[in-house]
Amino acid sequence: MPKTQDGELTPLMRQYLAVRRSLPADTILFYRLGDFYEMFFDDAVRASPILGVALTKRAGAPLCGVPYHAVDSYLAKAVRAGLKVAICEQMEDPAAAKGVIRREIVRVVTPGTATEDTILDAANNNFIVALYKSQRGPWGLAALDLSTGDFVVESAADTRALCDAVARYAPPECVVPRDASDASGDYAGPLALIQASVTRADDWTFQFDAATQELTRHFGVQTLDGYGLAEAPEAVQAAGALLRYVTLDLRRETGHVRGIRLAATGDCLVLDETTCRNLDLFPDKARGRTTSLVGVLDATQTPMGARALRARIRRPLGRLGAIRSSLDSVSWLVGHRIALSTLRSALGKIRDMERLIARVGAGLGNGRDLNAIGASLEALPAVRMALSQSDDPGLARLSGAIADLPGTAALIRRAISDSPSATLKDGDVIRDGFNAELDELRHLAREGHAWLAEYQAAEQERTGIKNLKVRHNSVFGYYIEVSKGQLGLVPQDYQRRQTLVGAERFITPKLKEYEERIFGAQDKAQALEYDLFRQVRDDVASETAAIQASAAAVAELDLLASFADRALALGYVRPDVHDGDSLRIVAGRHPVIECMDDAGRFVPNDTALDCSGNQIAIITGPNMAGKSTYIRQVAVIAAMAHAGSFVPAAEASIPVMDRIFTRVGAGDDLARGRSTFMVEMQETANILNCATPRSLVVLDEIGRGTSTFDGISIAWAVAEYLHNTPAVKAKTLFATHYHELTDLELQLPGVKNYSVQVREQGDSIIFLRTMTRGAADKSYGIQVARLAGLPAPVVSRAREILANLEDGELDASRQPKLAKRSRQKIDFDAESGQLHLFDF
Repeated sequence: MPKTQDGELTPLMRQYLAVRRSLPADTILFYRLGDFYEMFFDDAVRASPILGVALTKRAGAPLCGVPYHAVDSYLAKAVRAGLKVAICEQMEDPAAAKGVIRREIVRVVTPGTATEDTILDAANNNFIVALYKSQRGPWGLAALDLSTGDFVVESAADTRALCDAVARYAPPECVVPRDASDASGDYAGPLALIQASVTRADDWTFQFDAATQELTRHFGVQTLDGYGLAEAPEAVQAAGALLRYVTLDLRRETGHVRGIRLAATGDCLVLDETTCRNLDLFPDKARGRTTSLVGVLDATQTPMGARALRARIRRPLGRLGAIRSSLDSVSWLVGHRIALSTLRSALGKIRDMERLIARVGAGLGNGRDLNAIGASLEALPAVRMALSQSDDPGLARLSGAIADLPGTAALIRRAISDSPSATLKDGDVIRDGFNAELDELRHLAREGHAWLAEYQAAEQERTGIKNLKVRHNSVFGYYIEVSKGQLGLVPQDYQRRQTLVGAERFITPKLKEYEERIFGAQDKAQALEYDLFRQVRDDVASETAAIQASAAAVAELDLLASFADRALALGYVRPDVHDGDSLRIVAGRHPVIECMDDAGRFVPNDTALDCSGNQIAIITGPNMAGKSTYIRQVAVIAAMAHAGSFVPAAEASIPVMDRIFTRVGAGDDLARGRSTFMVEMQETANILNCATPRSLVVLDEIGRGTSTFDGISIAWAVAEYLHNTPAVKAKTLFATHYHELTDLELQLPGVKNYSVQVREQGDSIIFLRTMTRGAADKSYGIQVARLAGLPAPVVSRAREILANLEDGELDASRQPKLAKRSRQKIDFDAESGQLHLFDF
């Protein structure tokens, strides 16, 4: 550890240790020393392999460092590794400081609060969430995207609903009370399921009074009644604790967080995480799934639109009026292709206004950020112009929400240079001509540099020393360097300052006089440029509310334009969304599969479901025939309609639903000690306990993880329960290989049998992919096995066993026919014990 000669810690090290002690142990301290951020002791040991920098030692203390001008790239590495990083800056000019330079922690960057472009994914939000379990039962959840200012709260009735809600936000960081236990208690289940780093905040910050005070202080209001939070006290408690953690513990600026909204369950079609995964709504890296519904529908032109699209697919609309309004807007754009093209072209010139204004408001924006905002503001009038002929109320509302800020755009254009440097220290941020005083100082500095070149040439001429050089370093400033061989020509007015092996260094009074002018002008210009930039940045930040409103309107317009573009490109139609219970699709297609490169011609199919005579469709047919694709496509089309998008079909009539449930496939959940069958039964139980007559249920093979008779029994009972329980009675698509279930049609009036057509061709089958009324007459499992490449002897033997099973009786010797084999009579030589060669 660095110490003075008498063994005392150096003043710098005492300052460092004081700052370090103020931080939690899990936080890495980036400590500014000149042009580097240094890390010492355990921080250095922990961070160096993650950041990819060398670990060294100074006075026995481990240390490593990163250049200040490249800090964002190293922050990205740290945050992606789940680290928290405290940035400690020099708060005064080193040249003017007396003693140790004053330093302070200016912000703490964590996985859930990053705002840097190098860390964030432009197409996805970056939420940090807080959870709170109230004594009255419900959970409170608060989610804040600091990079955009989006602040959302929810209430969840139970742990499963909470986990589904958290999954929608996909947070990299979660805040819980300090006494929340990982191993037991209310928080154990959610914390085991959430794939996020967990931060513990003081319990008192989650108390209702403390949380309410934090929120009302931040928003400058007397009460929270205007935000609709009266019926969700647990959400208020989570929100207040989260805001305090971000503002005080992390020292982050939250002035751009200007509102909070309650996400009510009734406002959306609920899609739990299982359903999102089973329907391939989003890419799934864990399962190697890159194709998704979002990938098909994303033709957005802005990062805000891309995030809005993902939010809409994850949480489709649940109110008929909102759905029809979205469809009306998409319909107008589809019917006015020139306006659509013009709109998309204008949107393409708009940058990520949400995140840009958030950085500017937090005092982190640079000249490039301001230029991007300025260019975006200048593009907004073209967006409004593209919609000027629209008579659609939704488009008119969004167009009217776009603010007209020509003054702000003009200020940025006048003040900021076309290619500003990334940091103010490098200069060239404020445009020439913006400020007369700055222009004069810059002229003096530039003139001084030109004078130096002229001075060097004049001294070479005066002294006859042709290799004389005027140079600069941080110790002596400007100096004249003369080689040893030319020292005899040095004039009397040269003052020696340093002797080197092969040269001498000198100064002159005239050189020092100009040095002061140059340095004085440079320092003053840099200080003035910084002040001017801050004034411009503050002026732009004062329009945060208007810019955020414009960004929200642009995001929704981009979403609607993307829906319209995809509808035209892929042949989608407007669905008729209604308040009834009848679901009807004519020539429906799977939007993801039909767009795959190797998909071939997609075969469309019809669907008819309701809550009476067509409540449950039992679907049979061989593997690979398309049963799973068909039932999934119905669910995806329903979700698309609720999102306000056109759908892949010739016609579609979709009722407003509350939830879509899926039970598709299964796999062991080894991390949580759950077998395939247990996963299957838990998902099925969730459906039976939560579905309503307004739900859509997709079941693909219930009961495969246990014995055949157990599986059939459970599947049969599940179908009966869905049909016979009035509180459930959900529209259901049930794909199965249990042909016994087709008998349900004879007993339950709401059950109908369907099958996927195939054509037999010798021992082979051809999949026709067409749904038809009635049950499949056989499963064709052996033919599929042959297509899969099973050896011929195995296929042949399987046919024999199948025939025996279908006979279902013992042979004459009372042996199971299952064990019978077809045996060719072969001549055997008893004496030699050999088979005759020609008998084969």
